[in-house]
Amino acid sequence: MDILQVLIDFFTGYGYFAVFFVLLICGFGVPIPEDITLVAGGVISGLGYTHVHTMFAVGMAGVLVGDATMFTIGRVYGKSVLKLPFIARALTPERFVAVQEKFEKYGVWVLFVARFLPGLRSPIFLTAGLTRKVPFWRFLLMDGLAALISVPVWVYLGFFGASNRDWLMTWVHRGQAGILVLIGLGAVLAASYWWIQRRRKARACELRRVAGRE
Repeated sequence: MDILQVLIDFFTGYGYFAVFFVLLICGFGVPIPEDITLVAGGVISGLGYTHVHTMFAVGMAGVLVGDATMFTIGRVYGKSVLKLPFIARALTPERFVAVQEKFEKYGVWVLFVARFLPGLRSPIFLTAGLTRKVPFWRFLLMDGLAALISVPVWVYLGFFGASNRDWLMTWVHRGQAGILVLIGLGAVLAASYWWIQRRRKARACELRRVAGRE
């Protein structure tokens, strides 16, 4: 039985609480696909077991609480948390260094992109807390903005495709690819903006130096 059907059966029996619980443990790094979890929540809404708008709210709460918990664990316990076995498996020393380098280069936008990167999401959020360079409100803002893109896409896709599994799975795969394309496009635009701003600042500094010599 595929993971989608397993989740649908589980959610049908336990409703909103089950969806919230699974999304919460997804935030802890448990290898359950978050997108499929949200789709399954949408499916049971489409089948009449729950209300789709309430499911959207539950989905937002689940992903944000899970992410915020990982961030808070890192912020409160610091590097001592790296000694925990389940943390050590998700956040190896090499990955910790790599994530820190990404923060140095791209700043808080790493948090926005992380929401769309299964497998890297938890290590990135944990590292954000460990470094203590990102205020909680800014973390929640960036994560929340990203969640406002991903959560409704999956929940409402499940809702509209509840009675047509083939159509649903086709669009799940297209949605996954489409989101990655949008992220790539956004990264290119952000890099271009950063480069243009850097060139403008360099040009302004050069003009001030020339004016000073005169």
